[in-house]
Amino acid sequence: MMEDQAATAVSSAPPIRVLVVDNDKSHAQAMAETLARVNYDCTVATSGPEGARWIDQDSFDVVITDLVMNEVDGEEILRRAKETLPDCEVIVVTGHASVPKAVEAMQQGAFNFMEKPLTPDRLRAVTAKAADAVRLKKANVDLQQRLDERFGFEGIIYASDQMKAVIERLKRLAPTDASVLITGETGTGKELIAQALHQNSPRKKKPFVALNCAALSEHLLESELFGHVRGAYTDAQTDRVGRFEYAH
Repeated sequence: MMEDQAATAVSSAPPIRVLVVDNDKSHAQAMAETLARVNYDCTVATSGPEGARWIDQDSFDVVITDLVMNEVDGEEILRRAKETLPDCEVIVVTGHASVPKAVEAMQQGAFNFMEKPLTPDRLRAVTAKAADAVRLKKANVDLQQRLDERFGFEGIIYASDQMKAVIERLKRLAPTDASVLITGETGTGKELIAQALHQNSPRKKKPFVALNCAALSEHLLESELFGHVRGAYTDAQTDRVGRFEYAH
């Protein structure tokens, strides 16, 4: 049952869109046909300028481009794809003589390179890895959006003008490095406010570390905040990173 559900989820996901750019028309079509057999949505451009136009006017997950082409070469396709489609992965295809240029292209942001002549297995394997990288990026973006919705200021429900003023002040503080002290009775949402502040700050990709200091003894609090090395006290069996270090 669970396998059937997983298969349905995979089949319902939109196919990975691939742009193949190669001024050798037969080679470009052969690559596209090989990938189409395993359910990639392929578009073929048979020149560098045509590939550049496709990048400017449409959206692709993976771009596979020959490195050596007339007018607009693979390096220009790579540069344009990275500027226009930041989540896209670019794979360059090269002959033996231009391998050093392919390595240079990877230093400029290409995902990988493939050396001619290509085998179908090699083409599918490298493209699959690039597609996985794209899916991971999209999943991270989706997760970040859900975190923003859950822990952002929009996720805080309030009705009073006083609370509205607090939220507006926090929105102004969030982009800064100012230290913020949040006080209030138990159950009034201090940690929720702290999470929202963190989630809307430049530090949101770093850990949010919450610690109930009142629930710890003085000795344990010091260990929690600053960490300890093995043998620092009787029960210290391993090294432990403190909360301050972990948060930074």
